Amino acid sequence: MIITITALKGGVGKTTTAIHLAAYLQEKASTLLVDADKNRSALVWSREDKLSFTVASQASATAIIQKFQHIVIDTQARPEPEELQDLTGSSDLIILPTTPNHLDMDATIKAAELLNSWGAKFKVLLTQVDPRTKNGRSGREFLTEAQMPLFKTDIPRLVAFERSPSRGVAVQNYSDPRSNFGWQQYVAVGKEILP
Repeated sequence: MIITITALKGGVGKTTTAIHLAAYLQEKASTLLVDADKNRSALVWSREDKLSFTVASQASATAIIQKFQHIVIDTQARPEPEELQDLTGSSDLIILPTTPNHLDMDATIKAAELLNSWGAKFKVLLTQVDPRTKNGRSGREFLTEAQMPLFKTDIPRLVAFERSPSRGVAVQNYSDPRSNFGWQQYVAVGKEILP
C-alpha cells in the first residue's frame, strides 16, 4: 500500500502523521517512509536509529523501495499542483492532515478540491486538537459541512508529539503519561486504513 501525506500549508502535523502511520504499518508488514520534504524532517527524526521502520530520502528510496510492502510518503508542504497530481496516480490513499485552525482547514478544502478533480482517494485527518477545548468539535463540524471525507479519530495536541522527535522515537516510546493516548489515536487511524 502506498500512502501519501500532504498539505498545502505547513505546521499541520504532516511529518508526525507520516512517522506514526509508518510505525503502525510496520507492525503489519515491512514499511518504508520516503522523506520527500526539502526540510528532511523525517530523516532528522530518524537519525537516532530508534524507529521501527526504514526512512529514506526520495533519491535513495528508488534503490530499495521494492523491498517493502507499505510505503508512506511525506511530501513537502505546499506541493505544486503538478506534483500533487502525480502523487494522485501513484498513491492508494492520500491523507490531508489539518489543524482545527480556520486557515489550515481552508487550505485543506482547496487541496481536496484539486484531488476531487483528479478522482483521487483521500481522507482528511484532524490534528493538533486541544483536548481541553471544543476546537476539534467545531473543526470537525466545519469539515463535515464542507463534505470532506474524514477519519473518525482526531489526533490530540500533546507535548509528547512535540518532544519525541528530539529523542528520535515515535510517541509510544517517549516517556510521558499521555504518550500512550497519543499512540492509540494513531493506531485507531491506522485501523481505518488497514484493519
